Amino acid sequence: MRPTLLVLVLAVALAPSVATPDDPDRREWVPLFNGRDLEGWVPKIRSYEVGDNFGRTFRVEDGVLKVSYDAYERFDGRFGHVFHRGTFSYYVLAVEYRFLSEQVTGAPAWARRNSGVMIHGQPVESMLREQDFPISIEVQLLGGFGSGARTTANLCTPGTHVVMSGVLVTEHCVGSTSPTFDGDQWVRVEVEVHGDALVHHRVNGETVLRYEKPQIGGGNVAGYDPAVKRDGTLLSGGSISLQSESHPIQFRKVELLSLVGCTDPKALNHKSYFVKADPAACRYR
Repeated sequence: MRPTLLVLVLAVALAPSVATPDDPDRREWVPLFNGRDLEGWVPKIRSYEVGDNFGRTFRVEDGVLKVSYDAYERFDGRFGHVFHRGTFSYYVLAVEYRFLSEQVTGAPAWARRNSGVMIHGQPVESMLREQDFPISIEVQLLGGFGSGARTTANLCTPGTHVVMSGVLVTEHCVGSTSPTFDGDQWVRVEVEVHGDALVHHRVNGETVLRYEKPQIGGGNVAGYDPAVKRDGTLLSGGSISLQSESHPIQFRKVELLSLVGCTDPKALNHKSYFVKADPAACRYR
């Protein structure tokens, strides 16, 4: 190799690498469901201990997370939830779901084509054996009956309240403005959560409900430990869980977009959609 060429090769090899800035608008979704198994998820079904997945109520088949009842002769009030490990505060949670088949025998009529995503929930370990629902905010998922209107991404409040237009809402469920989804079509619901401030529900990209100041309070939850239910406490974060409420449902996607990170535009990894700053996360070279 000629000396001049050798010098050029060495100069290129020893030159400091230049970091490439991230695209500040590219959303970095993280899958919570891996499409293979329930790794990272913990079931809790009423009348069973934490971790007991009775009848494989929650299972993964063909890349889909299914809520199934083929092991149930009757439902008998065995409301269940499968919790993702961890606590979440500022994020967007997205699920893609559909209802199938028929409701299991012995279930309440109001639970037909009815399920939910629970946010700001209590830790799964704090649920008692006979507790029916986690103290949480429920993003209610409904399917249509083939006629009439039946919205989805509604709000329900097991052991909680919220504020709308400056007024404390004590109703258990509040409807959204979504269209009705009949049959077995897939629906995408996103929940944008800003700690104990704002929460937005979106269906297929359209905002259908907004509220603020989620907090512990009210009824519509049974069998809980009184030490966990401290009424008036604002909920700035908590668990995320998917519900089994007696009608078979499938989830083909469960993913999360963190809204916490570097907000400095001079940093290589800042994102335009972050709403809570984490200066320690910033990278400059």
